[in-house]
Amino acid sequence: MSYRGRFAPTPSGPLHLGSLLAACASWADARAAGGAWIVRIEDLDPPREQPGADQLITSLLDAVGLQSDQPVLRQSTRSAAYEAALQQLLRADLAFECHCSRSDLSAVGGVHRGACVVSSQRGPAAVRLRVPDLSVGFVDRLQGHYQQALLQDVGDFVLRRADGLYAYQLAVVVDDAWQQISDVVRGSDLLDSTPRQIYLQRCLGFATPRYAHVPVLIGADGQKLSKQNLAPAVTPAEFLERLPQLLAWLGQGGGDLQSLAKDWKIEQVPRQMAINIAVSA
Repeated sequence: MSYRGRFAPTPSGPLHLGSLLAACASWADARAAGGAWIVRIEDLDPPREQPGADQLITSLLDAVGLQSDQPVLRQSTRSAAYEAALQQLLRADLAFECHCSRSDLSAVGGVHRGACVVSSQRGPAAVRLRVPDLSVGFVDRLQGHYQQALLQDVGDFVLRRADGLYAYQLAVVVDDAWQQISDVVRGSDLLDSTPRQIYLQRCLGFATPRYAHVPVLIGADGQKLSKQNLAPAVTPAEFLERLPQLLAWLGQGGGDLQSLAKDWKIEQVPRQMAINIAVSA
């Protein structure tokens, strides 16, 4: 398979430095490999979305030269594909309906392992993947070997919520397969999601991409830069001004995207989970 990468932000707010660091790494890895780079908007959770954020995201990427090689995919248009995958798992008895709430599960450590803790069928049910007592490991291009005991660490995880919204884990696996993504370069905060995504890929008969998890940025307050933590939005002018620093955080030289695409070396990215920008700036 030829190289196909992607950048998949959630429209819960405009892009900040941390998300742009991941975008630059993903884009550069694709460009250096002579491959395609695709933008996907993960608009699966309307209550968390900020009106107009999807346009702010795509406009900024276009303005600074990080253009998608294909039309931007919005996950809100893909419900039929997620439902088809869900039904495939239910038919194979790899998934099941569950009425356990978070408060119900809190009594057993917050993790669903095998049997439901409630038997009454009260209201709509979530759908969970049936997780075996299995360790799933992989070799990340940056973080090295990573392994997770699925049943103990994660448990039976949600594929469709009780409110009918499809879960991130299902949608990302279905869309990576449909878009034939060969390489995923994203933030290290998603490293622990990868083993369950790999197991779900196996259940659905999908290929597993290569993964590389770049460090996330930590602000002066000790928190990861994120929309949830109200990290400030970046304008196109600010992006160009901060680009040399972004490249330095990624261990790359040069000060523009053209040189980044030409000289990108993923092995020079710091092999760590986080970078404290208050210390390293």
